[in-house]
Amino acid sequence: MTKRTRRQLVTGLLFISPWILGFLALTVYPAGASAYYSLTQYNVLGSPHWVGVANYSRLFTADPNFPLSLANTAYLAFVGVPLQLLVGLVAAILLDQKVLKAKGVFRTAYFLPTLMPIVASTVLFIWILNPQYGIVDDLLGLVRLPQPGWFADPTWAKPSVILLSLWGIGTTMVIYLAGLQGINPELYEAADIDGAAWLHKTLHVTIPLVSPVTLFNLVVGLIGAFQVFAPLYLIGGNGTSGSPEGSLLLYALYLYANAFQYLQMGYASAMAWILFVIIMILTVLVMRTSRWWTHYEA
Repeated sequence: MTKRTRRQLVTGLLFISPWILGFLALTVYPAGASAYYSLTQYNVLGSPHWVGVANYSRLFTADPNFPLSLANTAYLAFVGVPLQLLVGLVAAILLDQKVLKAKGVFRTAYFLPTLMPIVASTVLFIWILNPQYGIVDDLLGLVRLPQPGWFADPTWAKPSVILLSLWGIGTTMVIYLAGLQGINPELYEAADIDGAAWLHKTLHVTIPLVSPVTLFNLVVGLIGAFQVFAPLYLIGGNGTSGSPEGSLLLYALYLYANAFQYLQMGYASAMAWILFVIIMILTVLVMRTSRWWTHYEA
């Protein structure tokens, strides 16, 4: 390495040093510390005591809330995320139609909910879905349709959370819209020459060619679904019980309760590492299977 190369290396490291220090202090060290605490009994107020894999063993054998929280989270991930992808894709296809006028207005209207803070949007949905004075049940009553209990009903609680997530599909829609506008129009022209209808073009041209975008949205959506916290914390009345009847006890909410309500930091750290493993496995599975359903124009 020449003197000039060493000088350039030092200069580059100095410029990137704020990021390196931040990465080490805010990512590497917390991850390593949580891995250590997951093998200890630690209540934050005292010193950690080594217990080995006792926390992990307790999770899988002696904690009924662990499988419940995992099942609730899996429901939102495997039902809610596909619905978000479907609604986002349909909205993007509609906005991509050439016959649609005032596209900018509609795109803005669809995207605006994503700019609303999650606390404000959750409080808004708590109000409009309230079974006693909510506007949605009032409208359903006017047309003599069933009036669900929404967040107050264990049967409707998780579908209500999914409905809340569908209100904020603006980001998914915009990403899909960018993918749609990147499709070569000659492919649609060739399909028109072959006599393909709109449905056939959607199924055999549009959906396959936006599959890379679907892959991205799917991975990001699954990761986000397993870490949902703020809406459930607010819906439960700033609590971690997952009411009603534990139907909204999600994994992140239960992890938070163990860490900061019950002060079982070692136990919560073990939960965090199990969550990391679950997300990693799901991401690898999606990436491995994507070769069979992801198509690229090239």
